[in-house]
Amino acid sequence: MASEGCSAVAWIMRKKVSRRSGCPLNAALEMVGDRWSLLIVRDMMLRGASSFAEFLEGHERIATNILADRLRGLAAAGIIETAADPDDGRKKIYRLTKKGIDLAPVLTEMVLWASAHEATGNQPLIRRMRDKARFLDELRARWRAQN
Repeated sequence: MASEGCSAVAWIMRKKVSRRSGCPLNAALEMVGDRWSLLIVRDMMLRGASSFAEFLEGHERIATNILADRLRGLAAAGIIETAADPDDGRKKIYRLTKKGIDLAPVLTEMVLWASAHEATGNQPLIRRMRDKARFLDELRARWRAQN
């Protein structure tokens, strides 16, 4: 790989991924179809979580081994990227990629759908999300400012 002048990440992103089918919904579910992956993406979008410790502070109490596995999977799928923490090189900082922030409309629709059909909390967030264009513009602007 090194002789070809490409990074490991670029090589992984170009590598053909084996999927159960060619269905686009299947591809999406294979990338983020488990409960924890979308909650990690949610925490990055809404709470600004970017470190392992910050993800562990979430309301759902993810186990450390599951968190590590899902972060690896999200990075392999190109939804997040990792960088060394400038304050402590032993730690990683996680950021959404363009592919990751492009999940914002999907998560917004899922939240609104759930709130319409189930008793859910966080009504202030739901009210903000109802103005989808404004909410998504704010999310994307915050993401651009961090990148």
